[in-house]
Amino acid sequence: MTRISFGTSGWRGIMCEDFTFDNVKVVVQAIADNLIAAGEQGKGVIIGCDTRFMGPRFVAEAAKVFAGAGIKVYLCERDTPTPVISFEILRRKTAGAINFTASHNPPEYNGVKFSPSWGGPALPETTRDIEERANQMLGTPCYRELSLEEAARTGLLEKIDASSAYLQAIQEKVDFDAIAKIGKLALNPLYGTARGYLDAPLRERNIPFVMVNDHLDPYFGGEPPEPSEAHIPDFIGLVKSDPEIRLGLATDGDADRFGIIDADGTFIEPNYIIALLLDYLIKVRRIEGGVARSVATSHLIDAVAKKHGVPVYETPVGFKYIGELISQDKIVIGGEESAGLTIKGHVPEKDGILACFLVAEMVAREGKTVGQLLERLYAEVGRVVTKRDNLKLSPQLEAAYSAKVGALPAEIAGTRVRDVIKIDGTKLVLEDGSWLLFRKSGTEPVVRLYGEASTEKRLAEVMVAGRNFILC
Repeated sequence: MTRISFGTSGWRGIMCEDFTFDNVKVVVQAIADNLIAAGEQGKGVIIGCDTRFMGPRFVAEAAKVFAGAGIKVYLCERDTPTPVISFEILRRKTAGAINFTASHNPPEYNGVKFSPSWGGPALPETTRDIEERANQMLGTPCYRELSLEEAARTGLLEKIDASSAYLQAIQEKVDFDAIAKIGKLALNPLYGTARGYLDAPLRERNIPFVMVNDHLDPYFGGEPPEPSEAHIPDFIGLVKSDPEIRLGLATDGDADRFGIIDADGTFIEPNYIIALLLDYLIKVRRIEGGVARSVATSHLIDAVAKKHGVPVYETPVGFKYIGELISQDKIVIGGEESAGLTIKGHVPEKDGILACFLVAEMVAREGKTVGQLLERLYAEVGRVVTKRDNLKLSPQLEAAYSAKVGALPAEIAGTRVRDVIKIDGTKLVLEDGSWLLFRKSGTEPVVRLYGEASTEKRLAEVMVAGRNFILC
């Protein structure tokens, strides 16, 4: 390992290679130094983890370093969802939190996600400072540790239950009386932190449900803990095979992403869920404000926003930018195509648990399946289909990539380019409303190709053109 580098959701690495106890302690000390430099060390920090291998041990080591720096630690008693930790930051008014999680990534990964006092993912200026401090210490770590026993004795360590206040807040934000009329639900926390969160409000009201993959398994059943169509065929099959199930609700490893299965077993793309919920929250809930989406997220959201006369904020990829707009109370909902969303008045962080319950409420109150709601929306604002591919680059293509996107064509897929957006990657918006986005991975020779059009046929043409532009 040569360098600590924070991505869109913190620093991640493969355990026993770069994600080691020594490197973790260096990163934690860098975060402590950042808080001390900002004068926030007196507020304390929350530490939690997801269900990955050795999570509690990493939590303990981090607590020793913070305590050694004189910063009080609020230690989550069990594995804890990312949105719950965000909620607890705001509730306790701490300086921030560290969550040991690699979210939806395969089991060999772990990560350190730092969220500052405003409750959202750390912004680039914060992570750059932490990176600098950490990289200066690599090889010659400068941290002092205090034992957990001594930290507890001196008031620098307090164990907390983060679930109760969060679940109470969720029950104030969701109409569970409506959900009680929906019928049977299927739940899938994917061996992750949503155990005891997805099911608890339903149990209280005797709402019928079936729950799978709700025990601890650090291997996540042999698949990445990602609630996408490719990784939950067993769950899709369950919903499809049981005619009593009205809706399937899934979350990823740290419960900040969602996966929705319609009553007939159809997986619903997150892009479409965000658009449907925007329409529902404005039309039925009467919530006022704009909408934020990342540059890679569907323009179906823009069509819904136009229908209601509300502004659209287009952001770089990374929920921190959307979270900032939530904190400023500018938007009704913010979302990303990678299945993250939150709403006005809630945490400035992705919340897969809230997303699942909001979809259940929408289906219950509207009295229609998700598919029926989507067809109704298409009839009102126009049909949109979307897709994403990963394009692997040869060394030659990788070397030529920058020059290629620096000399864009005036026309692609037979249509003139109307607009070029470069807030994150390179996005070509065509005159017929179709669009393409090229985003180069920062860690591997891969270009992520996103495309959208009004029909499957047109989408196929756009995607082929985008692929040929990059690979030929």
